[in-house]
Amino acid sequence: MFFWRKKNNQAQQDQEAKEDKIIHHPNDPALEPSTEYEAVIDPEFNKHELNETEEEIVSELEVTPIPSTPDIAEKHEDSEGGGWLSRLTSGLSKSSGKIGTGIADIFSKSKPDAETLSQLEDLLIEADMGPHTAAMLVDKLRARKFDKENTMREVQSALASDIAEILKKSTHTLSFEKVGAGPKTMLICGVNGVGKTTTIGKLAYQIHYREHKKVMMAAGDTFRAAAIEQLQIWADRTKCPLVSSEIGSDAAALAFQAYERAVKEDMDVLMIDTAGRLHNKANLMAELEKITRVLKKKDDNIPHEVILVLDATTGQNAISQVETFKQLVNVTGLVVTKLDGSAKGGVVVALADKFGLPIFAVGVGEDIEDLQPFHAEEFANGLVGVKS
Repeated sequence: MFFWRKKNNQAQQDQEAKEDKIIHHPNDPALEPSTEYEAVIDPEFNKHELNETEEEIVSELEVTPIPSTPDIAEKHEDSEGGGWLSRLTSGLSKSSGKIGTGIADIFSKSKPDAETLSQLEDLLIEADMGPHTAAMLVDKLRARKFDKENTMREVQSALASDIAEILKKSTHTLSFEKVGAGPKTMLICGVNGVGKTTTIGKLAYQIHYREHKKVMMAAGDTFRAAAIEQLQIWADRTKCPLVSSEIGSDAAALAFQAYERAVKEDMDVLMIDTAGRLHNKANLMAELEKITRVLKKKDDNIPHEVILVLDATTGQNAISQVETFKQLVNVTGLVVTKLDGSAKGGVVVALADKFGLPIFAVGVGEDIEDLQPFHAEEFANGLVGVKS
């Protein structure tokens, strides 16, 4: 076998040599330049190029600028003005794309009638507005008269207007003023994974740098180590103090200590994180009830707000979460996060229609500026795709 391989290689080499003679004739000029010359190095070149001084080397180096990370305290200066409207529009693009495209498909060639309005109702249900809210909105459109030549745009505009009317009853401004001698105390609730801890951090940023209030956070979700660590990161970023304890410690005792410390340090706002173990409702209910009961030893009006954080990507499941938590605690308002994550933005309309609870803020992205106070008309226009 070895002899055969060697013989085969030899035949290949002979063939290559033969081909080389054909391509490169012996009388052809050399392809490479002659190397028979005397190299002469210019003394000036030798002095500056081959023997550079340290100063010359450093002066010729390209300086790469160090990327700067602006302090979070400076970030708010660039975010005021019309930035939020563009963020809202962008964050609701999946929902507005679905609804806007659907309206265009339904009414681009047809006027509102029984068939097209039925299709619109299905579209709104698919956008997680729920059967009741969708039917009510379609009934309002049925009573209107539309221009045959501009039906699509008129339907879109009328729908946005009707949605805004529903949302207005849930539009409330969250106050950050101190209550008596103590801080405005807010209990933040929600199941695990909805963005509860992140919402606390973003709210702390808004309150501290926009409202110029002193904010303290309390890591009341003592069940999850990650929740405590995550809240500590937000405390460092926003330069707000955090009260925390060991994993598994009593959440009610921690809340009580946090309130006492907030009073002592003259804080304006205290936000208390809580556990979200909804799969074990009995324990969660007992823990929330205990936190509330212990805080009321300081003042019967504490907590002043019980804010439920909801994940918009869960769609109609958010309705069930509100119903469950309303049985556990006296929910006073909502924050809806992750509206940019799916085309289920219509759930906000369903929440407002069914419960009428204040929607204090909505989140349309991961950036710290992507959580902002809720405004009915802006949201309705963004949801349906109407340009303001």
